[in-house]
Amino acid sequence: MRSSRSTSRPAGLSSPTGYCGSRTPKRAAEMRFDVVTIFPAMFGPAFQQGVIGRAIERGLIELQAHDLREHTHDRHRQVDDMPFGGGPGMVLKPEPVIEAVESIRTKNAGPVILMEPWGERLDQNLAAELAAEPGLVIVCGRYEGIDDRVRAALQAREISIGDYVLTGGEIPAMVLVDAVARL
Repeated sequence: MRSSRSTSRPAGLSSPTGYCGSRTPKRAAEMRFDVVTIFPAMFGPAFQQGVIGRAIERGLIELQAHDLREHTHDRHRQVDDMPFGGGPGMVLKPEPVIEAVESIRTKNAGPVILMEPWGERLDQNLAAELAAEPGLVIVCGRYEGIDDRVRAALQAREISIGDYVLTGGEIPAMVLVDAVARL
């Protein structure tokens, strides 16, 4: 049984999972972003303002942040584990990540992107390439990264925003969404 957590959420979010979509879409969104993260509430406030916020309100862009912990099957909702085959630190377990992405695939057949510090460097050319897709499924790394079996199982592409370490993949995912959505 889950603990009784507060269901309050930042203003503008229509669901606890971090949905940012037009309240009255007039047509199908031109670009859909699905973000898998352990902090879905970070995405609502980040995209309620400015150019991206207006595009979401007009129904041109749809953004859904999915809570990775909703795809765990233990009472502690654990998403991390020791790396398969050994190594330092903890990585995101493959089972909840794969389950989360597979649950999204019915709505978003776009490529799967893993936000990892060692991935392909995001630049304007890569942003333009990704903007040609109908959507993106973005997985935010955490801890020492994402278990390598995820990349293989989902045929995912690893992308980085630079050679520095952040606490997780949420901010890089926001950078990717902003860069791609503007095109």
